[in-house]
Amino acid sequence: MFSHWIRRLSTRLWAINVAAYAVSLILLSSAAIYLIDHFPDALGRRQQMESVRHIVDGLRFDGTGQLLSVQLRERQALIFRLAPNDVKYRVLDATGRELLASTSADPKGKGDWPWLTQDLAEAAGTIAPATIGGKVFTVATQRVSSGTRIAYVQVAESKQFVEALVTAKIEPIPATAGWALLIATIIFGLTLPLTIRHVLRPLKEASDAAAKIDPYNLKTRLSSKGIPSEIKPLIDAFNGALTRLEKGFAVQQQFLAAAAHELQTPLTLLRGQIELQPEIKQRAHLLRDIDLMARQVRQLLHLAEVSEAQNFSFDDVNSLDVAQEVVAFLDGKADAKQVKLHIEAGETQPRIRADKSALFILLKNFVENAINVSPESGVVLLTIDEASIRIEDEGPGIRQDHLPFLFDRFWRAPDSKYDGAGLGLSICREIASAHQWRLAVDVLPTGTRFSVWL
Repeated sequence: MFSHWIRRLSTRLWAINVAAYAVSLILLSSAAIYLIDHFPDALGRRQQMESVRHIVDGLRFDGTGQLLSVQLRERQALIFRLAPNDVKYRVLDATGRELLASTSADPKGKGDWPWLTQDLAEAAGTIAPATIGGKVFTVATQRVSSGTRIAYVQVAESKQFVEALVTAKIEPIPATAGWALLIATIIFGLTLPLTIRHVLRPLKEASDAAAKIDPYNLKTRLSSKGIPSEIKPLIDAFNGALTRLEKGFAVQQQFLAAAAHELQTPLTLLRGQIELQPEIKQRAHLLRDIDLMARQVRQLLHLAEVSEAQNFSFDDVNSLDVAQEVVAFLDGKADAKQVKLHIEAGETQPRIRADKSALFILLKNFVENAINVSPESGVVLLTIDEASIRIEDEGPGIRQDHLPFLFDRFWRAPDSKYDGAGLGLSICREIASAHQWRLAVDVLPTGTRFSVWL
């Protein structure tokens, strides 16, 4: 069971996709952690530029372009209040005069004390190192215009603060990434089978349709609707093989029927000529051989007929009536061998959906074989009910190693004591297949039982 599950295409697709998904997440998470861990300045710079943007968005001007105030979000304002010595901002005019500030940048209280030595216009849009109050900072500068007035927003963050911020963001990443990887892989693994089943559904439908094709519906072709383009050539090739098989089968059946028809007439004429010439030596032996050949020809015709689905005409048939017709037809043969034919049936008249002529041929072949193997004063019993028809004889039985070959065409047991072409049981199998019946053979303590399960 496990090996079958492993060999399934859907299982392999599931395993490969889940593994690829997990490896991809691991590689992406590892790359992100490595970049943040080895290039913390990049994260600090991004954080600092976001702070500048928030301050720029919060600036409020009057109608003349005069700066009035700055309105920050609670989270941004809280950072400037909690760490005034490590994070600070100010807004300067074009001359460098301080207009607004989170705190005084000059320890001595001078509001115009510069953070950078370079010109403000040159510093705009950059992040540069600076020493403020004896501590190392990085200063981000952004130019802002309102009407004809120009202002500059600067945000300074100490190196110590940036390192603490980066460390605080990096530490939970491995654990978070691990849990995210586990949860995402589980969800992906659970939902992927549904996707695979949906994708492979056309292939399964084509497989089911192919399994239903047999010699009776060789005209059926697999639909390529919804089939993936990679598999469509396989479907087309299979349909092409069916077309060639159908043509070959039709040619074979036509040859079989034509040969049988052509043989019937000369055999009849030959028998007539022999009967008109009593002086022919071994006349009885020749007539016997001709009769055997005629019987084989008839069986070939029957085989050709029952191998074509269009030759069947299904109707509600009383199986007991057909069995009685078979017994009446073979009564002379049974009397000649001193074999008694007996039918057992229930009170209800069993009716089945079948081709009456085909059912007659099937039962005739079984009963005729039973007569051939039965000893003198033996009994051939036909038991009929709504579910099955069973034929039992009192012959020597069938060897176990012969059972697999019973229904093969032209196969005859090596120790067979009566004439035949080895086609009777093959015809029975073709008829049973056309009716979707099941044939069974049971070796009894005395004799054999053939069962037709309807």
